This record gives sequence, structure tokens and C-alpha cells, in this order.
Amino acid sequence: MGVWELLLVGLVIVLGLCGVLVPGVPGSWLVWAGVLWWALQDPRPAAWIVLVGATVVLFLGQVVRWALPPRRGLRASGTTPRTEAWAGAGAFLGFFLIPVVGAIPGFIAGIYLHERLRLGSHGDAMAALRTAMRSGGSSVLTEFFTCLLILGAWLVAVIQG
Repeated sequence: MGVWELLLVGLVIVLGLCGVLVPGVPGSWLVWAGVLWWALQDPRPAAWIVLVGATVVLFLGQVVRWALPPRRGLRASGTTPRTEAWAGAGAFLGFFLIPVVGAIPGFIAGIYLHERLRLGSHGDAMAALRTAMRSGGSSVLTEFFTCLLILGAWLVAVIQG
């Protein structure tokens, strides 16, 4: 697989990550489709191992999401699209700064920082954070974390390839 094709697959995966934060967009399935595209073009066994792993991780992520309270979406809690962007950016940065587990505190910190800047006080930002996480933030975090795990596995396989 050429560099340009790898960049296109990476773009599809990143669009899928962004799609997780947008209600109604099948972001996790875009991430999986990007990995499927790559696996179909790459004859190495590592590509198929990553595809099978991505499928299993997505399935387990869906099971966890179904066990969580129903997702009304972050916007139902009064958060703005910018809050979702901050949460996603925080999770993305956290995932790479503190490998893998940093996505969870990064997501929460992203929401907190945006709400602190928007509302002005610590107490109001904490209340907004709790409301956001209760109304669907945990579900969004689960799906986003699942997609980040798939992205990480894909990157490792591509870099080692």
C-alpha cells in the first residue's frame, strides 16, 4: 500500500473519530471501514490481526455502551459543539501523551477546561462536567476510547510494517 493510500485510510479513521463526537454520524463504523480498507489492500497477516482486533474491540465497546445509561447525547445536557471538540481533543492528546489510559482523563479535562472558560468558575464547570458525563458523556467517551484503541493498533501496524 502506497503512502497516499495510507494517508487516505488515516483520513477516514480521523473522520470517524470526529464522527463519534457528532450525533447521528456512525463514527466507529467509519474507523472500522478504514481499517477494513487497509486490511484488504495489505497482504500481511498483521493487517488481518488488526482488523479482527478492531472488530472485537468495537463489539466489546458496543456491549459496554449498551450497559451504560441511555445516551441522550452531550448536547442534551446543554453542552455546545465546542465542548465536544474540546473533549475529543483532550482525549486524543491524552491518548498519546499518557499512552492509552490518558484518553479518559483527557476527555474529562477537555470538558472541564471548556466549561471553566465558558462559565468562569470552578463550581459551575464541575457541575456542567457532571451533567455532561451523566447525560451521555460516558457513552461518548466509551465509543471514542474504542476508536482511539483501533487507531493506535493501526498506527503500530503501519509503523512496524
